[in-house]
Amino acid sequence: MTTLSKKTQNTFRVPSARPFGPALNSSRRIVCPECGNDLLFYEIAEDVTLTTSYLQNADGSFTPQSDDSRILGTVKLFCAECSHDLTRFHNQFVEMLF
Repeated sequence: MTTLSKKTQNTFRVPSARPFGPALNSSRRIVCPECGNDLLFYEIAEDVTLTTSYLQNADGSFTPQSDDSRILGTVKLFCAECSHDLTRFHNQFVEMLF
């Protein structure tokens, strides 16, 4: 839990960038075993086909109309702090996307 520390009279500073307050359902949180990060993550999808449909305007410019993506390879999850491979947590990650 983040604590407030008094800096000067009537001025407080939160010493970390973590959300203030208790973590909800903390047993479901993914935590990087390498560095302890539990906030920032990224995915890398391999062999992806992106299809974008465009409409050409009267002036010759193009406006995107729709996007479609198809992932043909694997999708991996990584810690955004230390780049540790967290793919073993990917199913849990997908279940918690809202």
